[in-house]
Amino acid sequence: MRIIETNEDLAGFVAELGQAPYLALDTEFLRDQTYYPKLCLIQVAGHPPGGAPVEGIIDPLGQGLDLTPFYELIARPDIVKVMHAARQDIEIFFLQGGVLPNPLFDTQVAAMVCGFGDAASYETLARKIAKVEIDKSARFTDWSHRPLSKRQLEYALADVTHLCVIYEWMAARLEKTGRFSWVAEEVASLQDPGLYKLDPSLAWKRLKPRTSNKRFLAVLAALAAWREQEAQARDIPRGRVVKDEALTEIAAHPPETPEALERIRAVPKGFANSRLGKGLMKAIAQGLTAQPPEGALTDNRPRRRREPSPAVVDLLKTLLRLRSEAAGVAPRLIANAEDIEKLAAEEDEGLAALTGWRRDVFGNDAVALRKGDLAIALENGEAVVVELEGEDE
Repeated sequence: MRIIETNEDLAGFVAELGQAPYLALDTEFLRDQTYYPKLCLIQVAGHPPGGAPVEGIIDPLGQGLDLTPFYELIARPDIVKVMHAARQDIEIFFLQGGVLPNPLFDTQVAAMVCGFGDAASYETLARKIAKVEIDKSARFTDWSHRPLSKRQLEYALADVTHLCVIYEWMAARLEKTGRFSWVAEEVASLQDPGLYKLDPSLAWKRLKPRTSNKRFLAVLAALAAWREQEAQARDIPRGRVVKDEALTEIAAHPPETPEALERIRAVPKGFANSRLGKGLMKAIAQGLTAQPPEGALTDNRPRRRREPSPAVVDLLKTLLRLRSEAAGVAPRLIANAEDIEKLAAEEDEGLAALTGWRRDVFGNDAVALRKGDLAIALENGEAVVVELEGEDE
């Protein structure tokens, strides 16, 4: 097994991988005790044309190892980067290397287009496509501990060895069905740098406030920004500074004194008079004189022009299931619950389900069902879609 621990080894490894048309990538990291993910391993595999497979494990904890050549490699536009459920891996590459892998192929996204349902696991795809069983016994392990055992390293490398097989099968399937663009459209959202920027002023969004109370929103935003800055500066999880429920309780009833802060149930004893407690009180004062953050009021779900009929919602959900099954596509990739409610309420503006390939698979029929041009009936015990004939003129 090839373990990359020195800059010389990394240069040679990257040079070999640079000949491959695609790279299978995965990482092992820890995050339970830190704010920033601690990168512990990078697994890479590629198949240069006409050559032997190249695969190995890069050890980011190797003393003096400079990962710049690796980050330059995954930024190359002529090599497809293949990952499964890529978001967390991409976040690490963006935060530590300043790069977003491009072009990108996410096998979990592709699985939804290839008939494997919502959120197919890597183990499921390995079993069904690569015909192997993944040993999951090493999954929950301390990847920062050195030396790693042979079992741990074999488990880690298997994540990319079989990913190559999965990608090649999916690529052939998508080429045959003409659905590569469907996957690319979904994957594009993972390449938005805004997903991975840790801006304290936007930290309030994680708390998903469901209110239009201006004072609450302003105080919550100030508290969330303060906590984010503290967590970043100390590299500890947000909850170790102060928990989410404490922030929302404080924002709802801002204490005016440390003594009042101490009486809040979600606040630890002794916190109010600590350095953190003093910083929190200052954040409360700033929030009380501030305006709600930009987008806080508009982010709340707007009042509908009319409430959708539950029966229409159910019919549209049934149609979605029938059409997604017929197309071999996960329903969630076509429309979510909010989309269905908007369709039922005839709030069509901006709906992805009514554009592009989604309209062909489902959207046109959804509009026809809503207008009474389609019906759902039972035939031999199965639900089917029936086109209704118009009245003779």
